[in-house]
Amino acid sequence: MLYLVGLGLGDAKDITVKGLEAVRRCRRVYLEAYTSILTVGKEALEEFYGKELILADRETVEQEADSILKEADVCDVAFLVVGDPFGATTHSDLVLRAVKLGIPYKVIHNASIMNAVGCCGLQLYKFGEAVSVVFWTDTWKPESFFDKIEKNRQNGMHTLCLLDIKVKEQSLENLMKGRKIYEPPRYMSVNQAAEQLLAIIQNRRLQGEEPAITENTICVGLARVGAPDQKIVSGTLYQMSTVELGGPLHSLIVTGTMHPLELEMLKLFSVDSSSFENNAFQRTT
Repeated sequence: MLYLVGLGLGDAKDITVKGLEAVRRCRRVYLEAYTSILTVGKEALEEFYGKELILADRETVEQEADSILKEADVCDVAFLVVGDPFGATTHSDLVLRAVKLGIPYKVIHNASIMNAVGCCGLQLYKFGEAVSVVFWTDTWKPESFFDKIEKNRQNGMHTLCLLDIKVKEQSLENLMKGRKIYEPPRYMSVNQAAEQLLAIIQNRRLQGEEPAITENTICVGLARVGAPDQKIVSGTLYQMSTVELGGPLHSLIVTGTMHPLELEMLKLFSVDSSSFENNAFQRTT
């Protein structure tokens, strides 16, 4: 049996009882280590689970999936995912491979950022398509995610922005020379994401457009959701570019049309309550 086990969002103890029981009876246990992170390291998980974990990076999962599935038809193998097992499309590919090989699988779900964002008070059923905000480089500054945020906002929907994670990445030079030298991990912060959005707004105005999102659009910044030191702040997009929420992982929400109850909740986390008096009430139902 192949078990896909969600670990939740905080630390070693966020695994479900059902998930922990599955892990403890598996011969091999893999820890997916590139779509998200917990607030604790591999060693803390090993100690709590009572199992040695095999780190599975992007290369392993995408190019060497057969090694994960090896002998899973005759013994139990677990694949651990921070959040919920299907928070990333890569894991659907693993299931399809298992089915093709005749290996049965079982999914043990857990909380993910996709539903835990409700902690800020915005109603989950009012979220539109989630987007990924990637790190820009000097030569690559994609804006396609902005169009999706705009479309959501025009439809009155909130947008969850999942912020970029760079783990085990190679520089272009090392990649071209075939050197297995990796860059230090990088995790996008709320203020970095907000700065990129503000830059796109300026670009669109230079092109003669008036974007549906402006510097005064109400947003929510979240850090380390599910951890004891989780942090939530609400305010304008410009204010999000100035906040410091500490260590990873961060997420950003761009709001759509808000119900008065949602506004009341967001005020609990406001950087400056006047932001709401001046802006938010223009977009309530």
